Amino acid sequence: MSAKIFIDGESGTTGLGIRARLEADPDVELVSLPAGQRKDLDAKKAVMEQADIVVLCLPDEAARETAAIAAAMGSKGPRILDASTAHRVAPGWTYGFPELVPGQAEAIANARYVANPGCYATGAIALLRPLIDKGLLPANVPLTIYAVSGYSGGGKAMIADYEKGTAPAFEAYALGLEHKHVPEIERYARLTRRPLFAPSVGNFAQGMLVFVPLFLEDLPGKPKGADLADTLAAHYAASPFVKLVPAESSGKIEPESLNGTNDLELRVFANAARGHAILVAKLDNLGKGASGAALQNLKLMLQNQAPN
Repeated sequence: MSAKIFIDGESGTTGLGIRARLEADPDVELVSLPAGQRKDLDAKKAVMEQADIVVLCLPDEAARETAAIAAAMGSKGPRILDASTAHRVAPGWTYGFPELVPGQAEAIANARYVANPGCYATGAIALLRPLIDKGLLPANVPLTIYAVSGYSGGGKAMIADYEKGTAPAFEAYALGLEHKHVPEIERYARLTRRPLFAPSVGNFAQGMLVFVPLFLEDLPGKPKGADLADTLAAHYAASPFVKLVPAESSGKIEPESLNGTNDLELRVFANAARGHAILVAKLDNLGKGASGAALQNLKLMLQNQAPN
């Protein structure tokens, strides 16, 4: 029997991406609401009662509202995968980055409530957590994280502006230093000091680069670039989606080559003479940064799902 999945917010960018990935899956039956009933809470509850898993692709407040409906249903309620920011650091929710630490994939498979990671956070945490766990970076290290994303992550208004040609070619934003991905970066990278995070958007639809510059000689133990690379390679050696790749000898990198995949590539660009390194994560902001990650988490959750 197929597992029933309800995508709440299926008309948005992430929801459409998840639906497209699930439509060909014979083990899944998609259930949905007519467009005119999507804000009708009674109608939503009725659909949720049919579903095994509900995927939330909603603004944060609406995601909290739907999660509360599920919680009020008690043991008969569906499992939840939330693609919003609402529950990423909330008590009782499992963080949906299977490669985070050994056992995380199993925790996701068994969880009732799973929070899909943010796109920028996925790249930053993938770079930082293994190095902090290994002791190559102290948890209180002062960090600045830079990133650039394709415009598809900015919502319908931004997408329309770029497609009309009225948006700037490049734009830095969130310079008030309160970006919504910082709390999850801080928690799941195991940082004890809040990093500075400076994101930006460029005139390309999909793709993402996340950069973490390091002064190696200022770090305890004065690690070399090879030490960082070896640690990252070992941590992700068994992952089908995350891997360390050699840094380009040209010293250049573009953001779009992983588009349409759930892959995440990590690189260590290092200059031994200067004692400098830049860690780089490349991913599709709509793939491993959103819908692809959601599908990966759904497949884990379905391993331990008895359909209604």
